[in-house]
Amino acid sequence: MVKKAFIGIDTSNYTTSFAICDLEGNILKNYKILLPVKEGERGLRQSDAVFAHIKNLPLIAEKIREDSENYEILAIGHSAYPRDVEGSYMPCFLVGEALSDILASLYKVDNYKFSHQAGHIRASVYSANVNTDKSFIAFHVSGGTTEILHVISEKDSYKINLIGGSNDLHAGQAIDRIGVKMGLKFPCGPKIEKYAKENTAKIPNYNISVKDFNCNLSGLENIASDLFEKTGDIELVSAFVLDFISKTIEKLTVNLRNQYPNEQIIYAGGVMSNSIIQENIKSKFSNVYFAAPEFSSDNASGTALLTRTKFLNKEE
Repeated sequence: MVKKAFIGIDTSNYTTSFAICDLEGNILKNYKILLPVKEGERGLRQSDAVFAHIKNLPLIAEKIREDSENYEILAIGHSAYPRDVEGSYMPCFLVGEALSDILASLYKVDNYKFSHQAGHIRASVYSANVNTDKSFIAFHVSGGTTEILHVISEKDSYKINLIGGSNDLHAGQAIDRIGVKMGLKFPCGPKIEKYAKENTAKIPNYNISVKDFNCNLSGLENIASDLFEKTGDIELVSAFVLDFISKTIEKLTVNLRNQYPNEQIIYAGGVMSNSIIQENIKSKFSNVYFAAPEFSSDNASGTALLTRTKFLNKEE
């Protein structure tokens, strides 16, 4: 018997992704290609990201053909915009939408739209294997987002309400800016984590900036840059950066626990795949959940799972 399946597509600012899940809700494929960033650059302009996604389309299309030819595709879904708010828009998602439209036409199936953020949350829920029938809190922490969300599970997706986050720099932005300044290749997160684990020097004292559910991270960039200029110690600065972000998320979590004592807290986004940050949070709080790295960084598995849910609800 041919296995029934669903395809999800995500074309974020730094990754071209597709995923396949089966009728039972298991991820069968989670494939992604990182977009190239020039040496010394701290990111991509949207026009460059769109061009890079277009170059990846033949590779992605071929992988989808190879990996889906043994399945009966029931529906396709894609990330159409960054967040579930009016006016949310990013050109790079147009590439994924075009590919989804083409595939839906070829397979003669429905093509569903979701937000990139909802996909992140769904992938994290899947990977952490947590029951989220009601409401929960989600951190979405990456290079493009540092937000705290109150999430209510709905029939097809989520109702997402922004309740806090960073007032200035995103956590991933701070990591990449400091990493590039130290000569690391973008994206800098994995290298920063590696060097931080090798550090043996004492981390200097500092003050974080947190009020209620909001924080400021621009000070991190300034302090870390000064520390690197004074010491040239890449391991110490890396440890400082992750300690600062970890302590900031810890304080935000304390404040959330005071107002939402019984809510599960799920951490999503590339920054939250960092093992140092995860270990700190897990050691201090219960009822907190993290996705595995492959489901925490940009990927299309959440979109595939949301596609499955929407299709099954439609069939009822």
